[in-house]
Order: sequence, then C-alpha cells, then structure tokens
Amino acid sequence: MQAAFLVLLVSLTSLIPARAGDLSAFTDAQLIAGFRKTVFGAEFGSAQYERIVKKFAGPVRMRVVDYSGTNRHRQISAFVASLHSKVDGLDIRIVNSKARANFTLYVVDRASYLATVQSNVLGLHSGAAPGQCLVRLVPSASSIGSSTAVIVADEGESEFRRCMVEEILQGLGPMNDNSSLTYSVFNDSSKHADFMPFDRAIVSMLYDRRIRPGMNVREAEAVLPDVIADVRKRIR
Repeated sequence: MQAAFLVLLVSLTSLIPARAGDLSAFTDAQLIAGFRKTVFGAEFGSAQYERIVKKFAGPVRMRVVDYSGTNRHRQISAFVASLHSKVDGLDIRIVNSKARANFTLYVVDRASYLATVQSNVLGLHSGAAPGQCLVRLVPSASSIGSSTAVIVADEGESEFRRCMVEEILQGLGPMNDNSSLTYSVFNDSSKHADFMPFDRAIVSMLYDRRIRPGMNVREAEAVLPDVIADVRKRIR
C-alpha cells in the first residue's frame, strides 16, 4: 500500500437492543455487524484502506500535547489506562517522548483548533477543518503506522469527554461511524461519552490476536465467532 494518509473527520452528532450497559443484550450477529460497520469503512479516505482491518500491529505509545488553557492530562491518562486494562491485546501507554510516540493527541481551545489541524495534522496552511474533533491515520503496509488527533478542551465537559473517547478509539482502527449503532460512540447522532460495553467489545474483537492487520471482511468473519466467545468471558 502506498504511504498515503487517511483522514477521518468526526463531527459530534436499529439493530441495538434496549440495555446499553449489558453486553449480553447484544447477539453475536449484532456484534459482527457492528464490527463490519466500524472496522471496514472510513468516513474519508482510500477505498482500498476501507476494505481491510486497520489496527496497530504493536504497542501504541501516545503523546499528549496540551495547548489548551485547561489541564486535561489527568482525564486523558485515566481513559488511556482504562483501555490498557480493559482491552486484551492492546498495549497502550502515554509517553513524553516525541520519538517514541506513534499516536499524538493535541488538546486545544476552539480558537486554535483550525490552525492546529492545518499545521500539525494535515500539513496545510489554509482550508477548513470541519467537525468538533479530528483524527488522521497514516498506514504502514496494512497496519496503522501512526495516528494524530485534535480535540477541543474549552466547550464543556460533555463535549470534551465525547471527543476524547471517540477520537482515541477511532485512532486505534474502528474508523467508521454508523447511524444504526445506537449505543455506541461510533455514531454521529448518539450522545454517549463513555466506553460503552458495545464499543469495548468492538475494540476487544479488533485487538484479538486472531484478527490480523490487512484481513478482509471474509477472513475476519471466519474467526469472529470464536473471538466473540472469548470477548464475552472478559466483558460482563
């Protein structure tokens, strides 16, 4: 795959049952459909990249660059630590070294959002940056080489939390939003701002060792039933 980058712009906007807080409310077929809709797709970017599994093949090392007037490092650190403990197969930690980081998260005030996106994410000095937040993935072969996200810190706790959760999760690979995913942050119209059980299952399925970077839909769905059985044992 050529080293083209993939840009995902996420603006903050059924097959799902009523109990969002309980994974047992979702059937295997619903989890497989959710995996297909979030992992195999992208709101923006290469059609070729949309057709394969996108995930980090090794450890994820996140660097937080806070340009905002509000210190959000504790909240981000807590969420990243929860991912490390809740998703088997995902090795993610915060680091201070730019050289070690393969996921950079910029935290900004709204006034500097556009400039930050243009200079640090897209490499442009003009043009629009729509949405409340943004994440960019750069592929390396079939896996994710690096991710860069920008989130706004000064537009309220709810907006910040939703941006933080959605952009970090989507920067790990489940890039697509779908309006049918009612109880998920992978949905522009939902108001969820937490790591929902459904989302935890999707990310856990993605980072299971049996799901390999570059798999197509047919290859992934051949092993997903066994993957889901193990994910259900870990998520109650």
